[in-house]
Amino acid sequence: MHLEIQQAGPGSCPKCGMTLVPLLPAKAATEYTCPMHPEVRSPKPGNCPKCGMTLVPVAGTKEDDSELRNMARRFWVSAVLTAPLAVIAMAPYFGIKEPLGLAEHVRMYVELALGTPVVLWGGWPFFRKFALSIRNRSPNMYTLIGLGVALAWLFSLVAVFAPNLFPQEFREDSGQVGAYFEAAAVIVTLVLLGEVMQLRALGQTSRAIRELLALAPNTAIRIDPGGREVEVPLAEVQVGDKLRVRPGESMPVDGTCVDGSSNVDESMITGEPIPVAKKPGDRVTGATINGKGTLIIRAERVGADTLLSRIVHMVAQAQRTRAPVQRLADLVAAYFVETVIAIAVLTALAWWFFGPEPRLTYAVVNAVAVLIIACPCAVGLATPISITVAMGQGAINGILFRNAEAVEKLRDIDTLVVDKTGTLTLGSPRLVELIVEGIAENEALALIASLERASEHPLAQAIVKGAEDRSLRLSPVENFESVTGKGVRGEIGGRKVAVGSHRLMESQGGVPASLADKADALRAQGKTALYAAIGGRTVAVVAVADPIKETTPEAIRTLQSEGVRVVMLSGDSRKTAEAVGRQLGIDEVIAEVLPEQKVDVIESLQKRGRAVAMAGDGINDAPALAHANVGIAMGTGTDVAIESGSVTLVNGDLRGIVKAIRLSRATMRNVRQNLFFAFVYNAIGVPIAAGVLYPFFGLLLSPIFAGAAMAMSSVSVVTNALRLRRAAI
Repeated sequence: MHLEIQQAGPGSCPKCGMTLVPLLPAKAATEYTCPMHPEVRSPKPGNCPKCGMTLVPVAGTKEDDSELRNMARRFWVSAVLTAPLAVIAMAPYFGIKEPLGLAEHVRMYVELALGTPVVLWGGWPFFRKFALSIRNRSPNMYTLIGLGVALAWLFSLVAVFAPNLFPQEFREDSGQVGAYFEAAAVIVTLVLLGEVMQLRALGQTSRAIRELLALAPNTAIRIDPGGREVEVPLAEVQVGDKLRVRPGESMPVDGTCVDGSSNVDESMITGEPIPVAKKPGDRVTGATINGKGTLIIRAERVGADTLLSRIVHMVAQAQRTRAPVQRLADLVAAYFVETVIAIAVLTALAWWFFGPEPRLTYAVVNAVAVLIIACPCAVGLATPISITVAMGQGAINGILFRNAEAVEKLRDIDTLVVDKTGTLTLGSPRLVELIVEGIAENEALALIASLERASEHPLAQAIVKGAEDRSLRLSPVENFESVTGKGVRGEIGGRKVAVGSHRLMESQGGVPASLADKADALRAQGKTALYAAIGGRTVAVVAVADPIKETTPEAIRTLQSEGVRVVMLSGDSRKTAEAVGRQLGIDEVIAEVLPEQKVDVIESLQKRGRAVAMAGDGINDAPALAHANVGIAMGTGTDVAIESGSVTLVNGDLRGIVKAIRLSRATMRNVRQNLFFAFVYNAIGVPIAAGVLYPFFGLLLSPIFAGAAMAMSSVSVVTNALRLRRAAI
């Protein structure tokens, strides 16, 4: 009510008595940047003045998909109009003189009616970017597109309404001059398709960040000094507040447990699938998931200071540094455009001063022929058509590329950093081994699982699951007791059973040397080994572990044979991680790392000149996935990891990385071939279109044949790209 009243803590207004509310900081204005030129910053959305690309938010905010909807609408309308236009225009080349019953003089007007909306309405965004490239003196692909489309359409317009301006050599038998509305429309439609694909890929950035932000609850249960519990918005939580976290809820902020005990799923931080026991004095992290117990925590880090917020920031920063896949085409186009325009101008001047009458007509027609044959359709198709085919081929093999850049960058990868849990391993603890002495294996497992069923410990649940998989019958437990730090014990059918550590077994008569040696051997393999005593005697060793995927060893060997160095990162203990590393023959193992440290490792490798791919499946891997040259997410992992990675392996099989790298190398070879085809046609056709053969043979390249040559270059590019379907990966 009285905005001038402000104070440091809660209370009531001294003027009107109303309860004071938190004074939240004003929302920072969104800043936009170019994915290709990060130094470009703007307070509002728009296009990059250097390359014409759509600017994207610097920070993680909800994306405005209005441009995507606009481009998609233009694409579908243009596609509907271009399809019949292409059929009508190309039919005469296949011997159909009157397609759809349309006479030639009528067909020209139908082509005009179909092509003009595509060019003027569908291509309007490109003309704007074309004008921007001219104004900023920064030639790029949009310069080519705008110039080619405009000239093809204007030439066709003159051909329809003023064919007498053209010399006889350029007229058909009917007196008509060939029009190129279909060429202009096809270029616009294909480029619109590329724009839609690009905008969808860029939209994944903020979507990944929203997935992260969704992990934190919107409210928290605050306990006031009088013991009253009130549900408040998360933004109102302050450092020092006591908060109650009920079973199954997410931790609202980072803090310290002050009362209660529970198991908390911290896999988003540690990568470990096994929940961590929490008691008074232990630290808890925002967005981690509470188990079955109730906790009271004291808030220590809130808002932007929480670990989750820092992860969001790291993901946003890493994703903003990525460049678009079309940078090579833009670089070539910057010189290509200037060269073609210069040749067209020189052609016009040469015909104007030295050509036969009518000089002006010859000058204009031959200059236009140069520009039409150099139209950027094949150049524009060279990269995206190969990338599109590669993405389809990848999908068939269980490899999903989030964006075209990943296809390009994978070819240069020489170092693969992999997370252990869920990437090399299955990602869930399982009963992997049971060693018994003096008792039947199934009998021992049934008794052990019956006892563990009364425990909430994750390792106990893995043992119970192992017994259930064998269809063993479990019995009720009497006198169950949990011995802190040692294990559990109780009675089953009158028999005393205990499961736990070596210290617990000391009360059961000790551990036989044979079982102790086997337990040590299991631990050396990275497995968790527990002892079991039945009837007062230690008779078994139970091993629980996160098993390595069956396909992992083959994948590691194949990657190394391809010249890729494999580095394993893990939040596990060093002993467990190194055991897995030795078993798989991994080149380097780094254990006990946190998300920030994973990013540091990626940066360290990149500073040494390594091209790094990161493979992971957990939320804790998201910053590293985003920061690597290529992030590879397991399809069996979390949604956030999948959104942060630029490649997803659908079935979580690491062999897919080998296929992805091979496919990337084949694709980029294909792109280079396509660019060669595109420019060879120009290298041969442009001089002919300029009229270099006229003084010797009296030959001119009609714009009709210029258009056909342009079409043939596109056909060559598409045909070559389709060969990727048969690429051996």
